[in-house]
Amino acid sequence: MNYWTQEPNNIYVAAHRGWSAKYPENTMESFRAAEALGVDQIEIDVRITKDNELVIIHDATVDRTTDGTGLVCEKTLEELKALDAGGYKGDEWKGCKIPTLIEFMDFVKEKDVPTLDVELKEWPTEGHEEIAYDVCDRVLKIIDDYGYTDRVVINTWSGKLHEYIYKKYGKKYRLHSYFPVSCLGEIELEPYEYPYCCCMFAQDENGIRDKSRVMAEKEEFDKMAAKGVQPWAGAGVKTEEDVLDVIKHGAYLITCNNPDEILFYLRKHGYHK
Repeated sequence: MNYWTQEPNNIYVAAHRGWSAKYPENTMESFRAAEALGVDQIEIDVRITKDNELVIIHDATVDRTTDGTGLVCEKTLEELKALDAGGYKGDEWKGCKIPTLIEFMDFVKEKDVPTLDVELKEWPTEGHEEIAYDVCDRVLKIIDDYGYTDRVVINTWSGKLHEYIYKKYGKKYRLHSYFPVSCLGEIELEPYEYPYCCCMFAQDENGIRDKSRVMAEKEEFDKMAAKGVQPWAGAGVKTEEDVLDVIKHGAYLITCNNPDEILFYLRKHGYHK
């Protein structure tokens, strides 16, 4: 079955860390709510614990999204599970937990979520290469084991890690890259020759990401599409005006924190089937 039917006239919606505008991000509560909306994709972030377990959390530390402090990689799974990962979002979410990758995959397999965007947060920085590559390989094997190989994009801000995956696995996995190229750090290969898709951020005159603007210029979207790489819009898209710009730019997918609103705007204008 082909799960990748997105196009500029049928723009997919990816729930960024689940329905993160309303629910505690990267929790099962957030993922369940996003799935119930009927999103086309769920995006998650994967890290490693002190005892070598794969968990879903964005930041390197637990400080922002839990009632604890410290690095994820310096805590065991048991210690992480003891934290409250929902109270920061409101009292009604107290008791939410940091999920494991296996818990998430069990859920999406049961619910048959169309596609996934799995972001690898362990990068092969100096002294961390072995861990990063091992985590990468383990995540890919789990994706294979759950039958999601053809239904996932693998996402990382590390160009070096993208190249590791491409060199080892070829195009077995769809790779999700970033524009401008400065987002990717150290690279050796031409970065837009092998990915499946690319999140198109705005850049300044020095080629650095410009966070004051939602997305790249239309001409950059067109150039990426001409390379055979799908241009996608990132989580800065929030409003109906943003969605109309996405449509004009020719994006194939919107990653967003508020998938309920983005789905409504797209359907209102006839750009989501």
